[in-house]
Amino acid sequence: MRFTGTRQQHRSVATRNIWAACSALLDYPTAGLRSSLDDIHALVPANAPLDRLLAHLRSGDLGALQAEYVETFDHTRTCALYLTYYAYGDTRRRGVALLRFKQAYRQGGVRWDDACGELPDHLCAVLQFGATVDADVAWQLLNEHRAGVEMLRIALARWRNHDGSVGSPWHGALRALCDTLPRLAGHEAEAVRRLIEQGPPVEEVGLGGYGAGPGLVGGPTLVSGSTIPVGAPR
Repeated sequence: MRFTGTRQQHRSVATRNIWAACSALLDYPTAGLRSSLDDIHALVPANAPLDRLLAHLRSGDLGALQAEYVETFDHTRTCALYLTYYAYGDTRRRGVALLRFKQAYRQGGVRWDDACGELPDHLCAVLQFGATVDADVAWQLLNEHRAGVEMLRIALARWRNHDGSVGSPWHGALRALCDTLPRLAGHEAEAVRRLIEQGPPVEEVGLGGYGAGPGLVGGPTLVSGSTIPVGAPR
């Protein structure tokens, strides 16, 4: 993913570095990602939650890592990287929520490129936007979907690996991210409890036309190309 445009940042450099690292480490594993792990570690040299994930991505066969990633994020409803999925599932209301992300990116001075073949609520995109373009707008988006972020963290913490161990290697990225966000309380904590009990909404509809709307064309490109696999979790 590539971002253009910039605005004044009001979040700490440490927070933006964590978001940049998590954005990269939660993306689909490629040879390019593995070659950049030292640079990513340099951004967050003392972040313990990310150490296991960095080590995991450095070791093992790349094809096996890719298969593990797809199994984790594309085949389960509770480990979706699409933030609006937790609140709306594949329902008609989700289209409006996706527009909110596009409008937020416009607020930050950039534009989402539909040609990238990805939805604008992907967590990696939001984190990269916050790290490189507008941290305050990204902060708003993350906190509007705080329950979904926490649900993803819990699901990855409970993930059962093929060797019988518990806890996905990618859990560290969610721990690191959640450490930069306010603690859950009140209605947000209740929303997480409901998500754990019920899961995301299950009414399935097409999302065609979600990108239509005024003020969403023109301006610099936010994303051009992505390695993130496309598709709602099953």
